[in-house]
Amino acid sequence: MWFSRLWIPSCFYLLTCLACTPAPQDSATLILTGDRLWTGNPEQPWAEAVAVREDRLLAVGSREELSRYQGASTRLIELAGGFILPGFIDSHTHFNRAAELLLGVNLLEVADEESLIKAVREACERLPAGSWLIGGDWGAYEAWGQGSTGQGSIGESSPVDPFLPHRSMIDPVSLEHPALLSKWDRSSYLANSRALEAASVSCEWRGVNCDRDGEPTGRLSAEAADRVRAVIPPKSMHQRLAEARVAMARLRELGVTGIHDITPPEQLRAFLELQQRQELSVRIYARPTLDKWEHLAALGIEHGFGNEWLRIGGLKGFVDGIMGNSSARFYEPYLTSGQRGSWRTMMEPAGNMERLLTGADAAGHVPQVHAIGDEAIDHLLDLFARLEEVNGAADRRLRMIHAQVLRGPEVADRMAAMGVIAEVQPYHTIDDMRWMEERIGERSRWAYAFRTLSDAGVTLSFGSDWPGTNASWYPASPVLGIYAAVTRQTLEGQPSEGWYPEERLDVETALRAYTTNNAWAAGEGSLKGSLEPGKLADLVVLSDDPFTLEPSRLKDVRVLLTMVGGDIVHQRD
Repeated sequence: MWFSRLWIPSCFYLLTCLACTPAPQDSATLILTGDRLWTGNPEQPWAEAVAVREDRLLAVGSREELSRYQGASTRLIELAGGFILPGFIDSHTHFNRAAELLLGVNLLEVADEESLIKAVREACERLPAGSWLIGGDWGAYEAWGQGSTGQGSIGESSPVDPFLPHRSMIDPVSLEHPALLSKWDRSSYLANSRALEAASVSCEWRGVNCDRDGEPTGRLSAEAADRVRAVIPPKSMHQRLAEARVAMARLRELGVTGIHDITPPEQLRAFLELQQRQELSVRIYARPTLDKWEHLAALGIEHGFGNEWLRIGGLKGFVDGIMGNSSARFYEPYLTSGQRGSWRTMMEPAGNMERLLTGADAAGHVPQVHAIGDEAIDHLLDLFARLEEVNGAADRRLRMIHAQVLRGPEVADRMAAMGVIAEVQPYHTIDDMRWMEERIGERSRWAYAFRTLSDAGVTLSFGSDWPGTNASWYPASPVLGIYAAVTRQTLEGQPSEGWYPEERLDVETALRAYTTNNAWAAGEGSLKGSLEPGKLADLVVLSDDPFTLEPSRLKDVRVLLTMVGGDIVHQRD
């Protein structure tokens, strides 16, 4: 593969062993050593070095023990000061959306003309000529300040003078690209002149904002934007591959060797194309939506279908909305809206979700279902309990995605008794706190209750939700996720003791939630998640030992090297 030929920088001491040579079948392709190595294997948690042969781990142990695997062609890489651990597995990504934002435009932090122009110009320089520039979600952090702890009174966070963009701001920097940009809450859109021309937009349209001269300003209502969106051509495979390459590069830099991805059909085709070209540098556990189970069953496809690079994973369902737009379902109303949130379309008509769950379960699939509000969580547990009643006992490894606001600690006990995995996103904690208490008040005590869940015996599965929602940007960095789980502080270190500090985790629990637990949750524990002989050679080298760092410094740890299947796919200069 192309990434196996990457140069190893001079800061690593690269030695070629010329010592006595064992039998060729016993020799390692590469031996990697660092200051310390955390294996994730409880029976042998610590080591000094790892030996790799082709794409598998050959041995793990001390430098002396691994010297027996040195052959004439074995590479020795000594990473002075490096901390070696299993490759990070992110249990919750939206790869296609992240790829669009990385190659295209991310406007979540944009709330003025200067930053809008800069973001659009840079995106147009990246995109293939003639392609549409869409999305962006400007103004998300204008409403609630990024890095805020959200301690103000209700209503203080609302902007007084919201940003009103005009097409004249972006026309000069988007000459080769029609653009249809969105505000974070989708209440307003901005089209440039090329997009307006492509859709033949006029001031006679409903929802088109026009100036005194009767010319469109580019600002559109959701209804008018839908009419523009109707003329956008399907995205080419060329652009999808370009987006995917940018997103994979970001994951390599962050030490992510595997993702559990919410994968739409068009993205699955892109993954297949990349695999055929031998360009995948991250392992994909692709998750279609729960309503596709009958189509998969008709083709004889069950959970785990595929190979070590790309396989069909669990099926994602949805019970309620999200906290970002106050649509997560609660027993009591939001303090801000007076509403209780909403159920998702999979819940309709009555009994539909139970039908989907029992059908998918009987067909050999693993339901993995989104539930955020306290009422939604309890309702999903009731539905999960029905599976054993209807289909009998089994090793299901059901997941509750987000499990964001529990009714109380008894919910964690119930999840543990049922064996339900909590697929949670620790970075949410330190971003969402900016508006959580404003919306649900004292119920925030049981939001992101990771310690309560862990102490109850619930398996924690950590992910990022990368790239986030229309209201938030969630980075794909497991390092930042670990920092969030351990400190419950913003990146600026607030609150000083952490937000509800009783829910902080220790470093090892957080590491397991990003490695061994995610491999086990996917039914791939025999292949990955820990550094043990025979498993895939997926590993990461960090700049510092997270077990010995002050918690506040965890966010500053850097990924020095990422290896996937024995190939070094990233190294830090």
